[in-house]
Amino acid sequence: WCSDEDSVCTSISVPDDRAEQRTCLICGDRATGLHYGIISCEGCKGFFKRSICNKRVYRCSRDKNCVMSRKQRNRCQYCRLLKCLQMGMNRKAIREDGMPGGRNKSIGPVQISEEEIERIMSGQEFEEEANHWSNHGDSDHSSPGNRASESNQPSPGSTLSSSRSVELNGFVAFRDQYMGMSVPPHYQYIPHLFSYSAHSPLLPPQARSLDPQSYSLIHQLVSAEDLEPLGTPMLIEDGYAVTQAELFALLCRLADELLFRQIAWIKKLPFFCELSIKDYTCLLSSTWQELILLSSLTVYSKQIFGELADVTAKYSPSDEELHRFSDEGMEVIERLIYLYHKFHQLKVSNEEYACMKAINFLNQDIRGLTSASQLEQLNKRYWYICQDFTEYKYTHQPNRFPDLMMCLPEIRYIAGKMVNVPLEQLPLLFKVVLHSCKTSVGKE
Repeated sequence: WCSDEDSVCTSISVPDDRAEQRTCLICGDRATGLHYGIISCEGCKGFFKRSICNKRVYRCSRDKNCVMSRKQRNRCQYCRLLKCLQMGMNRKAIREDGMPGGRNKSIGPVQISEEEIERIMSGQEFEEEANHWSNHGDSDHSSPGNRASESNQPSPGSTLSSSRSVELNGFVAFRDQYMGMSVPPHYQYIPHLFSYSAHSPLLPPQARSLDPQSYSLIHQLVSAEDLEPLGTPMLIEDGYAVTQAELFALLCRLADELLFRQIAWIKKLPFFCELSIKDYTCLLSSTWQELILLSSLTVYSKQIFGELADVTAKYSPSDEELHRFSDEGMEVIERLIYLYHKFHQLKVSNEEYACMKAINFLNQDIRGLTSASQLEQLNKRYWYICQDFTEYKYTHQPNRFPDLMMCLPEIRYIAGKMVNVPLEQLPLLFKVVLHSCKTSVGKE
């Protein structure tokens, strides 16, 4: 039996020989493992749990930007909880009864919108949930948010704002935008995702060497990748006008090649013999779109945002296509543009890409798996290996590893949203994204 402060709630202990090398992403104290999705210390883990379970509403007597450190973390509870949410602590992983043992075994942080963070910090979300269950006659007064979806997807609140919808009414404004501008100047509904690093610098990591076993496993992951250029022809004659059907057919061929590469990749994984074929089939069927999206934004980005962008530039959508374009497609466009610039800024290495891909693939929350606990162990293994490599290789970028990991739930969210975009709208979607990204990068 453990006390509240020492309870193991969705936590993964860090091996003793590595514990000293990790710092809490909230206060910089020595981290003890992954708690509610992020690397943190016992103190911040317990504080977050108590704050959410007890529906605490704090106040900051300063400017809501108090410094968080091991010595100062108790001075402002408001800023401490705010930072927990900004860094990606998953409140839905807390058990409804407040007892030890998490209710969501997902590895990695979650991202929520600034609006949702504000609702939590002000207590509005707690009131709304209480009213909801009261109106529905439910007598179970559980902790906030625990009856929502247990996935790591961003909040449904991340949708088009009404002002945005009005602005793009009829899509005429959007047509002018993508033909005349590189990137929309402001993304109103992008989740509160990457901004925390500017407000919460981590402690400088200690100089150290990379564990030989970590190096060996990363090398095996990279060796499993097909990093050769894509073979699908994407060259087109000057002056040729590409039709919607032709562009759609090209996108399908690219997707086929990328999917085939993922199937070949699985057979070369260093842990291939550790899982059943049934589990691999289940994992691939649930994550293939995410894997393709991740590879397109990283190792194949030069071709996708180069050669493919040249093809999409020769496609001119009709007024009817512009008018019928969905709001869901608009959200995907803005999220993809934002994520592309994040990856372009990070310049993800092949080693980091291979680790991110494995971590994303080893998702033990997928239904129908026979070895969820084994998947969790594999996920932890490559999570820590990726962190070790990133902190070793990029000593002066202490925020790099959390930045990389925060991209994964966003990729998962975008991939899920793209399923709902009508197929006939994909050519226009790709044209806008590739045009905006290529133009903006060319101006840098």
